[in-house]
Amino acid sequence: MSTPVISLRKCARWYGYVLGLHQSDLEIGRGITGLVGPNGAGKSTLLKLVGGLIKPSHGSIEVLGGDPFGAPEILGRLGWCPSGDTFYEDMSARRFLGYVLRLQGYPRAEADQRGMRAVERVGLADAAERPVKGYSKGMRQRVKLAQAIAHDPQLIIADEPLNGLDPVARRFVFELFMELRDQGVDLVISSHVLHELEAIVDSVVLIHQGHMLAQGPVSEMRRLMIQQPRRVHVRARQARELASAMMSDENVLATRVEGENIEIETRDLESFLTRLPATVKATNAGVKFLESPDGGLEAVFDYMVGPGR
Repeated sequence: MSTPVISLRKCARWYGYVLGLHQSDLEIGRGITGLVGPNGAGKSTLLKLVGGLIKPSHGSIEVLGGDPFGAPEILGRLGWCPSGDTFYEDMSARRFLGYVLRLQGYPRAEADQRGMRAVERVGLADAAERPVKGYSKGMRQRVKLAQAIAHDPQLIIADEPLNGLDPVARRFVFELFMELRDQGVDLVISSHVLHELEAIVDSVVLIHQGHMLAQGPVSEMRRLMIQQPRRVHVRARQARELASAMMSDENVLATRVEGENIEIETRDLESFLTRLPATVKATNAGVKFLESPDGGLEAVFDYMVGPGR
């Protein structure tokens, strides 16, 4: 088994009387890991611990084989993309990147070269000489990503990097993340919207109110729901006829009809969806819409943090 990239042992962090991260054991391996949970769940606290910005109040943390707090040899191998803006607003993206790299010890010529290369890599070459204060939210997000990758880090920590990105920019950033992974860079990416990361992560950590709820590949997270009834929403012209016919399916537990809308609970989603087309055809139901909200990570998370858990 390979050495974990990040390892927490009984790690906790509190701020005065407020507990930001409960005592936790966690190991994060290679590839892209999604850290997911609602706002205030403790994601930023965990990422600040990983990035060496704060120390644990209890327990220990290892990143790339060492304690990251006050350790230049570890911090120099990390790329940090913060959730908040940390710019000199009158600087251009190119000048800002060059300045940050010089602070890291690169000679001016190499810093300028690396900075411009990073700006180009995040798709901001055309705006490289414009002051950052005139940038949109999405452009600012990409500048932060550029400074996180400019020094070729081994591990990138990105706190809500998709905020403010339009669909085109988001696709671009996804492709960049996957390209970095293919080049051997490890990434930990946080988001409060689970489906944002589902397509690109190798594993996911679910966090809520400072507690680590679950960890594993996306497929394992889905299997957490296997014993739970699955929901399907259907909108059809002949809703009542379709709902009545669906009840003959032994895997359908319940149906509820409101106008053209049907909500179905089934114990076997795959079997239900396989049989559905024939039922629709037989009833001439005229289906307009079909969705299974329990098909992704969002449902796993809702189940894990639902009432009584």
